Amino acid sequence: MFNSEEHLELFTDMMSEGFIVIDNNGTIQIYNTKAKEIFGILHNQQISHLRGKIEAGDIVIIGDNAVGRDDGNLDAETLEYIGIHDKKINQDDILIAVGVYKDNNIKPVYICKRNNEVTDALKMKTRFLGIDIRVIIDLINKIITIEANGEKFSMNYVRYIGHLVILDRETKKMKFYQAQGYTARGEGLKDILDGKAYMAKGENSEYLNVIGKNIFEIHKGCKTIKEFYDVAKGENISYIDEFKEINGFPTMCTLIPVDKDGKRIGAALKVEDISEIKRVIRERDEALFNLEKIEKQLDEEKMLKELFPNIAGESRKMNYVKKLALKASNTNSTVLILGESGTGKTLIAKAIHEHSKGDGPFVHVNCGTIPETLLESELFGYEKGAFTGARTDGKKGFFEMANGGTILLDEIGEISPAVQVKLLQVLQDKSFYKVGGQEKIKVDVRVIAASNRNLEEEILKGNFREDLYYRINVFPIWIPPLRERKEDIYSLVEILLPAICDKIGCSRKNISVEALNILLNYDWPGNVRELENILERAINLCDGNTIFSKHLILKPNVSEKFETKDIIPLKKSVEEFEKKTIEKVLKLHKGNKNKTMKSLGISKTTFYEKLKNMI
Repeated sequence: MFNSEEHLELFTDMMSEGFIVIDNNGTIQIYNTKAKEIFGILHNQQISHLRGKIEAGDIVIIGDNAVGRDDGNLDAETLEYIGIHDKKINQDDILIAVGVYKDNNIKPVYICKRNNEVTDALKMKTRFLGIDIRVIIDLINKIITIEANGEKFSMNYVRYIGHLVILDRETKKMKFYQAQGYTARGEGLKDILDGKAYMAKGENSEYLNVIGKNIFEIHKGCKTIKEFYDVAKGENISYIDEFKEINGFPTMCTLIPVDKDGKRIGAALKVEDISEIKRVIRERDEALFNLEKIEKQLDEEKMLKELFPNIAGESRKMNYVKKLALKASNTNSTVLILGESGTGKTLIAKAIHEHSKGDGPFVHVNCGTIPETLLESELFGYEKGAFTGARTDGKKGFFEMANGGTILLDEIGEISPAVQVKLLQVLQDKSFYKVGGQEKIKVDVRVIAASNRNLEEEILKGNFREDLYYRINVFPIWIPPLRERKEDIYSLVEILLPAICDKIGCSRKNISVEALNILLNYDWPGNVRELENILERAINLCDGNTIFSKHLILKPNVSEKFETKDIIPLKKSVEEFEKKTIEKVLKLHKGNKNKTMKSLGISKTTFYEKLKNMI
């Protein structure tokens, strides 16, 4: 077909792109060196093995990132060769398998996962017939690694791949391993397990002569190759530098019909490997993404500082609290703020209100300071003559005062069961009746609840309604105690010192390094409120401009002080420990008593007896 074949071969081998020519029967006439490199037909593996074929008793190790989609065409039927008879293995599954070829007396070892069940990597480590085997399918870096007796065999891939290693059962030596270009050499998983001979590699490698072979022998089941063949047969298709995938390799292709005397005699395909380009682009995109992520994080931290200037603390935990507060301010959902006394729950609630849409009032109700007999009338108001001592003109309640704005129900865990019922109704339909009233009052109020109690424990004790808890726990925010974020003490002192000085009308004070270290080593049972009180006391005791350690009056750390009066009987100490353990496990299992009993390993009778003693 072509003249001066030797010169033509020399010329095409000098090309920096792959170049393939077929005649109108699909027979390969030219397949240059670069094309062989791209598709793995030329291989220079360091690990050698001889030509041969799989035999009964050989140990087979498989790593496949998409069963049935890989070029090896592995399927459930082929897996029966190594003793795997599992009808649950489907196409696209990720599989790692080790078994013995045609020996059902030895049970195989395998892991099979749905594609959507694995996000980063599937791994298996086992000892099989005295051989240490480790297989990793790395979905992030797109590489499958098989290790056997310390020898490593790795295969990179673009989309789908089936990686295979065969060991001789008697010698434990490697007989065959999969390498790039296995499709062209006819050494796919199914081919090898069906008993087809494989070629030698390494020092004994055999040159695969593709000239004169049909194009489909070298490139099976590929859309681009089918198009290439159709053009050679007479289809009028051509293109320049289009992205195509050939046997899993991303390439840039140019397809040209070859005509002679007006008759189609074949087609030429120029191929450029872009897998390296794709890798560089991916690395660049990842770098840009990480840069954008860092910039976004810095912008977010700056924004949080500007939006919440009164909330001191730049620790990771406090920035997370601020992020939650910002998100909460953009919704109308009920918020539950939890934390020990003095952590700043009211400050967070005010910040959420201030950054919410609308300009309604902020009404702070400390439920713990209002007597139980008055709380209902204070929250919902009352009509004239509703009870003895009621005002003649009646009274608006806090909910009505907060209409169009926010109501903070501070220390909600203190509310009596009777008021909890009425509060639940308000949360459900935003309406209520005044004490002694007949007319339903509708309100548009954003509810924020706060508590220093563990409300889940209160539910277990019967002090708090479970349905009310789930109604207020729509958007929970937990503020960590100061002892868990001591790095915030620096910024807190920086903000609190001048503020306290202005409040009490004295000159600005500084704090010594020694005094600051004492603050950092304190446990802060009273949290930020205690810090504020200690600083105010120190300012009052300080005659100069600097606060020293002698000006700080702190309680001894509980962990450092243990006196005779702290000693309790051992039995009581054990009971206290059991109580705390049961409470923690109940919380862990969300109040599920059966799971708690099982976790603690105690009988139902023992569990309920201990639960009874806790109340």
